Amino acid sequence: MRNRKQPLVFAIPALLLAVSIAYADDKKHDDMDMSYQAGGSPLAGEEMHQNINPKAPPMTTKEFHAGKEIYFQRCAGCHGVLRKGATGKPLTPDKTLESGTDYLKVFIKYGSPAGMPNWGTSGELSDAEVDLMARYIQQEPPTPPEFGMKEMEANWKVIIPPEQRPKKKENNLNLDNLFSVTLRDAGEIALIDGDSKQIISTLKTGYAVHISRMSASGRYLYVIGRDARINLIDLWMAKPDTVAEIKVGLEARSVETSKFKGFEDKYAVAGTYWPPQYVVMDGDTMKPLKIISTRGVTVDPQEYHPEPRVASIASSHYRPEFVINAKETGKILMVDYSDLNNLKTTTIDAARFLHDGGFDSTGRYFLVAANASDKIAVVDTKESKLAALVDVGKTPHPGRGANFVDPKFGPVWATGHLGDESISLVGSDPVKHKKQAWTVVRTLKGQGGGSLFIKTHPKSRNLWVDTPLNPEAKISQSIAVYDIDNLDQGYTMLPIGEWSGLGDGAKRIVQPEYNKAGDEVWFSVWSAKDKESAIVVVDDKTRKLKAVIKDPRLITPTGKFNVYNTQHDVY
Repeated sequence: MRNRKQPLVFAIPALLLAVSIAYADDKKHDDMDMSYQAGGSPLAGEEMHQNINPKAPPMTTKEFHAGKEIYFQRCAGCHGVLRKGATGKPLTPDKTLESGTDYLKVFIKYGSPAGMPNWGTSGELSDAEVDLMARYIQQEPPTPPEFGMKEMEANWKVIIPPEQRPKKKENNLNLDNLFSVTLRDAGEIALIDGDSKQIISTLKTGYAVHISRMSASGRYLYVIGRDARINLIDLWMAKPDTVAEIKVGLEARSVETSKFKGFEDKYAVAGTYWPPQYVVMDGDTMKPLKIISTRGVTVDPQEYHPEPRVASIASSHYRPEFVINAKETGKILMVDYSDLNNLKTTTIDAARFLHDGGFDSTGRYFLVAANASDKIAVVDTKESKLAALVDVGKTPHPGRGANFVDPKFGPVWATGHLGDESISLVGSDPVKHKKQAWTVVRTLKGQGGGSLFIKTHPKSRNLWVDTPLNPEAKISQSIAVYDIDNLDQGYTMLPIGEWSGLGDGAKRIVQPEYNKAGDEVWFSVWSAKDKESAIVVVDDKTRKLKAVIKDPRLITPTGKFNVYNTQHDVY
């Protein structure tokens, strides 16, 4: 337990999305975060929130409910619905009351290099909102209700039944080079033509879409919001649109589809943060079929945890299995979906707190970050067992990671970190480079902490690393790029925020994403909802500016998902 003299560091990921400045995921029991909403108001005549702890600072009922909403939007991803901590520190009153309102306000406003966003100085929160959240996290956290089959079925809609959908593609879009772009605070996605750089349409979705995933066939696009709403979008329609939707909980992050031969497009699976569970659905209608809880005992220490949230989900190419990562327990669930009535699950003990990850270049091994443990867990999806636990830097946050051939050490998979400036390169070839396999063969120095995504492409010799959650504007508004053939030379910094030509705003640069050809890299320039944002496209070979996509509809763009690369796990 910390005393008041010790610095209280806050952290956040994001995915995110991806990435999403205030809704990220895991880290040690040592990372805090806050939120947003109305400010202090005169208390006379106001109904007061009754907290069970008399030491908690006063709040009106209206302020408390406002703080609860902002906590959901900005903080729960890192710190948990019950505020027990994960990527971010625990925010339970036994911790926060010790620090006090004034102390907490400093960290909410200014952030930290370990990944806690600078909510105040970035313009995301006003001083009054910072004060509100400093008081809110000193109150007892409310426990949200459960969400079962009855609630899911009440929220399930099939807008266009499968038999009424197109029998063949009805548009002229180059779907392989289509991008699904999260418009975080607008509760929408934008479908952007990668060839023309034009927005095809914007579609209403859940709040702060975390990821977009493709069906095995490449026809259906699944997007899931932080509010646990899933949209199923048919890309074959004359104008792609939602054909089914469902709300699977109160907060969520992940969705995936069945990819094993014979099960293509048959099932979808979604994991929720609250309640802590996952649900298997029909792939073409989103009809909920089976709900499985993840509550249970942690790997270390072995104690019961009430909130093991489902982080990333991957679909094995070797077995009819979903790879489901339970964050707080540190357990990886290999769920056999070949017989839902007699469900078989292999439980793999890994490390806490599991977050995001991706496959190696062969598609056999899934590598997932255990944020709080500073490790990468490696799962052999062919054998359904743990291959290794790899020690890396502080609070790894790879997104899907990056696969390439290191000129000295052979095939590697790379991750950046929220908590420090390092980039860890993990040997990923246990056949021809057995000695280097599942060890950190090289550590690169990056711009700083606060990295969310790292990316390259099989046809590229560049490695791109973002730092959107670093509190220094110069770092968060730029990108670091490495020459893979000359990694010892360090990175080159490109001023993507400046290239965007935008006015004032946070202009955080987040999530490099390649086009199908691998000759362009797209970056989101992410500012607040009331500021102008953009997407910057860079020529991968020359590293020169190629295009800037600006449009009033591009509100808080974060994650971008190229259809072909997402469908085929290219990263």
